[in-house]
Amino acid sequence: MTEKGAAKPEPEPSLTAAQKLLRRRQELDYWQRNAERLRRRNLLTGLTVGAFVVGLFSYTILSVRQERIMEEVDEEARVQVFRGPRTGANS
Repeated sequence: MTEKGAAKPEPEPSLTAAQKLLRRRQELDYWQRNAERLRRRNLLTGLTVGAFVVGLFSYTILSVRQERIMEEVDEEARVQVFRGPRTGANS
């Protein structure tokens, strides 16, 4: 169902073998000229994603480590509350 007034794409005329070969050579030249720039962009993207993953992993590990430390401190505080204050009489 196409909309009224929407232009139908015209079918591409069939190309001769020479035209196909010319088009392939042009595409190959384009990729050869732009390959270095593409590699650079891919490398930058990969490093950015890698840095994000390492940062997120480090943050998570640090957060879990701090939770464990807080649990240990809380446990020590509970023990001290049950024992009572340390004075010269009960040490």
